Amino acid sequence: MLEASFAGLLRTLAYIILFYYLFKFLFRIFAPILMQKAINKVQQKMEDQVKQQQNYQQGSSQDQSQSTVKPQEKKKVGEYIEYEEVD
Repeated sequence: MLEASFAGLLRTLAYIILFYYLFKFLFRIFAPILMQKAINKVQQKMEDQVKQQQNYQQGSSQDQSQSTVKPQEKKKVGEYIEYEEVD
């Protein structure tokens, strides 16, 4: 049967501490780069959305200028009936 040794425990703790500081160091290097890429993606999507809205508005303004000025009447569906609640 295997028994845990004090040297094994210290080695395991050393590995855990080493990986912790290595991760912390790498995170400080790569986190700003990843954040900048995410911000650029969001900014690009917003710019594309603004361009689409401008194109839509330009298209709708051209449609409005070509359409007739006379508005069409709405169809009358029926008369309005007001109901009262009975207690």
